[in-house]
Amino acid sequence: MKKLQILSLGLSVLLLAACSKGGNKAVVSAAQIQVGQAIPNSGVLPKGTYKGTFLANQTYTIGGDITINAGDTLLIQKGVKLNMTNGANIIVNGDLVSLGTQASPVTITDPRRTKTTGASILGSDSAYVGGWGGIYAGPTSKLVVIKWTHLDFGGAPLKALPFPNSNSLSVGAEYILYFMNPAGVFIMEDSWLYGSPDDATRFYGGTYNIMRNTMEKAGSSGGDGFNAKGSAVGNMAYNLVIGGATNGTKSASDGTTAGEDQFAMYNNTYVNDGFRNNGVYGARSGSIEVENNSRAAVFNNLVVDCAFGSRIAGGPGGAKVYLADTTLNTSDIIQKTVTNFNFFYGDNAAITGQFVPTNVAQPVVTHPQANGIPNMAAYLGASYTFGFVYDGTSLVGQNNPMFVNYPLPAPAGFWVTQASVDSYNFRLQAGSPAIGKGTLTSTTYPFITAGIPIDPNFGSSGITPPGVDMGCYQSNGTGNQH
Repeated sequence: MKKLQILSLGLSVLLLAACSKGGNKAVVSAAQIQVGQAIPNSGVLPKGTYKGTFLANQTYTIGGDITINAGDTLLIQKGVKLNMTNGANIIVNGDLVSLGTQASPVTITDPRRTKTTGASILGSDSAYVGGWGGIYAGPTSKLVVIKWTHLDFGGAPLKALPFPNSNSLSVGAEYILYFMNPAGVFIMEDSWLYGSPDDATRFYGGTYNIMRNTMEKAGSSGGDGFNAKGSAVGNMAYNLVIGGATNGTKSASDGTTAGEDQFAMYNNTYVNDGFRNNGVYGARSGSIEVENNSRAAVFNNLVVDCAFGSRIAGGPGGAKVYLADTTLNTSDIIQKTVTNFNFFYGDNAAITGQFVPTNVAQPVVTHPQANGIPNMAAYLGASYTFGFVYDGTSLVGQNNPMFVNYPLPAPAGFWVTQASVDSYNFRLQAGSPAIGKGTLTSTTYPFITAGIPIDPNFGSSGITPPGVDMGCYQSNGTGNQH
């Protein structure tokens, strides 16, 4: 059992009475919890081992790597700001819990950097050059929970390996989030990632709920957003990913013999992804990727002006091909890889010609489906051989999803440089063709609950099931809350 102290002085459980025709109702707000002793806020905190609690609404300056020992917990209360200097990392051998709230989020950032709006250009935007390091959770870390937390300007190169015998990690790595315990749990909900030089995240094994987050400017000249590997299993849902170098969500069973990587990727919104990857065109896709013996259920997603639609890697041959697992296994959580009930919009023929990714760089096995928008099975016809190049010219500008505030059709090339949310609103207007076109959960289109703890502090705040509106914002108010 964790030894918890409940803070008094106004932070205890608050009961508010409200009247209604049905009588009085008590609304309970969650108390702020404290683990162990408060961490004193006196000058620059030096490199060293830490446990206990960063106290609410305080700003701390971190001068070197913070290390959490196995068996210890470091908790960050609401409203805390950690100014990370000298490329500092958070090395997690124990547990890390960041409990921001909607009204008072946590912020972990490089204080030298300032967010910019408008056109984002590689070489001039500091979002693509790591400032502070990252959160690296090793094989003894049982739990990482990140809620309502801004992770800004991370990805400074790792100077030394934080864990022994880590074959999946090397000096120079530039990730913001890294987790590698096959028996551990990683929760990231209602949070933000802004900027990274490479993959924003790398996950090797464990159980995950990655839900209702916003990711901007992930990857410089390459790199994915939420990149799950090894035997990782979980959900990537209701996330908004804009301006990523390559994919927003990805699964691959790299580096493990413990079982397949399996993810439910549903109700995400992908905007302007895939245009900063300077590798072989088409080799790594530009929105959703399933590869290397992994399984994924990809459904109810909204993909707008991305270089490629959901891509199921085929192989062998070509440039770095990793064949996805497309077989049926009824004993698995994800019984079969499927991509269907997804919505695609594109502003030029290069984009619409890759709604169903073709073999422009390497083989794929992405079949055109009849239940998406547009109906690519009908568009391509029964004689179409999957993987072959096709002409998508007549699809340009069709099926505008009708965002509340975002220019569609977009000005020429706008999708290449608009990589942040800014003042745009990606919710759906009434009458959007994306409303009501998704599918609810089933054996074919599952979401994952097994192994994900539900707890206001030490688990998921709530696993939002699939919604019938395409994308991360639902017309009933559920989904992404940013």
